[in-house]
Amino acid sequence: MQRIHDVGGLPGGPIDQAAHDYAPWEKKVDAIMRLLIGAKVFTLDEMRRAIEELGPGAYEQLSYYERWIQAAGNLLLEKGVATPMEIGKAMDAARARHAGTGP
Repeated sequence: MQRIHDVGGLPGGPIDQAAHDYAPWEKKVDAIMRLLIGAKVFTLDEMRRAIEELGPGAYEQLSYYERWIQAAGNLLLEKGVATPMEIGKAMDAARARHAGTGP
């Protein structure tokens, strides 16, 4: 059975290969991932597994870096590094900062 992330050989349309700037939040996600993997909180292989386990709905709807941050959150929960409440508070704080109303 082919999983949602396994698209090798399927028609995907044209690929935009033009260079683009990353949004600040995308750069932060990349930095967070490097820190978590560097600190051995989880491995790159675990991260890939967590991304692949997002499921068809989430995998198709989320952007590349949204998949990364969702998978990282799932791994932090799975490993007991963070609680659902801690992640929820961090998400609320991030939303508030993004809206310009946060600390």
